[in-house]
Amino acid sequence: MQTQAHIPAHPAVPVQVDDPFRGLDVRKFGMWTFLGSECLIFGSLITTALLYRGKHDPGLGPHDVLNIPFTALLAFILLLSSLTMVLALAAIQRGDRRRLQLWLLATAGLGTCFLGGQAYEFSKIVHEGVTLSSSLFGASFFTLTGFHGTHVFIGVLWLLSCVARSLTGGFNERNYIGVEIAGLYWHFVDVVWVVIFTLVYLLAPTG
Repeated sequence: MQTQAHIPAHPAVPVQVDDPFRGLDVRKFGMWTFLGSECLIFGSLITTALLYRGKHDPGLGPHDVLNIPFTALLAFILLLSSLTMVLALAAIQRGDRRRLQLWLLATAGLGTCFLGGQAYEFSKIVHEGVTLSSSLFGASFFTLTGFHGTHVFIGVLWLLSCVARSLTGGFNERNYIGVEIAGLYWHFVDVVWVVIFTLVYLLAPTG
């Protein structure tokens, strides 16, 4: 009886599927996800502030209590801090830890200056009679700017922790993801303030 030759089965060739997230650090992806949720929160707060900016005490409007030139200076300080943050990341990518520490401290210092300026602005506005409970404008304004100031404060602490970590050799030219993620957060905080300054301060009603 004739027997059929056994033909070995060829192993299945795995199908290559393109992964859009290949090469993306999970920590960086997590930060982008977090910033996306923060956009929703800040968007709702900014919208509320815009809706209530005309609901102020009679005879006392936003332009009567908001110091636009001073707040423009605060916006410039935060924009300058974004530049120093970029220089910090570029430094560690070259393996220069000393300049990384220098630029991180400069960024944290500019953030601290912003917080000091915001505290001064708050005290002046409260002195004018605008508080959380004085009007809808006051409640929405202090909630929005205070929430943003809290983010700046957290960012300053984060930057200082990066400085402390760099002193122990925690970052180098091959391992700088921690600095990069901190930079993403800091740039987000800066961009949010530009939006707040433009919509809440510059576009505030004059009447």
